[in-house]
Amino acid sequence: MGAVDAYKCYQCGKCASVCPWFQVGTYEFLVFRFPLETVLGLIASSEDKEELAKEVDKIYRCVGCEACVDQCPLGVKIPDILRSARRILVDFGSYPETLKSVVQKIRNVGNPLGEPRETRGDWAKELNVETYSADKELLYFPCCIPSYDDRISRVAKATSLILKHGGVSFGILGTRESCCGEAIRRAGAETVFNETAKANIQAFTEVGVKQILVSSPHCYVTFSKEYPELGGSFEPLHTTQYFWQLIENGKIRPNKSYEKKVVYHDPCTLGRQSGVYEEPRNILKSIPGLELLEVDDFSRNLSLCCGAGSGALWIDWPKGERMADIRIKQLVDTGAEVIAVACPYCLQMFEETVKAMNIDITVMDVCEILHESLSG
Repeated sequence: MGAVDAYKCYQCGKCASVCPWFQVGTYEFLVFRFPLETVLGLIASSEDKEELAKEVDKIYRCVGCEACVDQCPLGVKIPDILRSARRILVDFGSYPETLKSVVQKIRNVGNPLGEPRETRGDWAKELNVETYSADKELLYFPCCIPSYDDRISRVAKATSLILKHGGVSFGILGTRESCCGEAIRRAGAETVFNETAKANIQAFTEVGVKQILVSSPHCYVTFSKEYPELGGSFEPLHTTQYFWQLIENGKIRPNKSYEKKVVYHDPCTLGRQSGVYEEPRNILKSIPGLELLEVDDFSRNLSLCCGAGSGALWIDWPKGERMADIRIKQLVDTGAEVIAVACPYCLQMFEETVKAMNIDITVMDVCEILHESLSG
């Protein structure tokens, strides 16, 4: 993966203008010169592993947003080229210490936070969410962060309450589920990803899972594009896709006024990589009183990454080199009172950023806003 694709590049440089790091103003190596001249040469021979190890910081700068792929005339997948290099680094044991910790935690307890497996479903106890069984319509897979983080778990709770409101039969697996593995695969930890994915596939298969509802676009992409490679055939749906279906079918109806200006941020993995642009916007437009705003010139496929993808969520970049700082400014400049997101990573990154920047704006998941608009 990656190396053959690299030979397509004729160095037109279109990737340069859209690479988030280029917009931050540092590390021009992440445009075509670095991946195609440095990485390609290093991954071609095992003799260059020591040289590759010297480039760890550079190789792990890519957040996998695929803005470069979106703009490339030949579809060169620069993130895949870098992922090939990351696999060699992981095999060599030369990759960021924080990511080593994340990989080990997923291997040991099934989540990147190192939280006990037995508490994974605790967020759902007060809501009386049932354990999934084959007679249910959906398995709800909230993602690791909504399962454990006090703030982000409100997304999982809102999602469950909306499902109950719509009369949907669903359940969770709780202690039987593990991280989907997307972040560590993109970070190069292929072996642990395969172990984790196969364990999930076995758990899903044993209880008869067919459809999986996910809060995270990262889980969505992994279940739809990567699990089939390992024999996992399930139909994933992102919450915004499913809830828009419920609204269209009249099963839920937003009827409480939400008198606020809301700007929607397109997550890279949901928008650019999965083509889901309309459903989140349609949900927000269906809510009475809500005024939906857009970031001119930087929305949909041109949306700027929050900076958390491909394992970067667990790497602490120096102040002044954080994509979220730029993105928050773009969103705030619309005059919005609320930033709506549809990804746990984006929610966490933006909440931390507005707090650090001392900006008076609310960050919420689309599902949280939708839940507030439902009566009863």
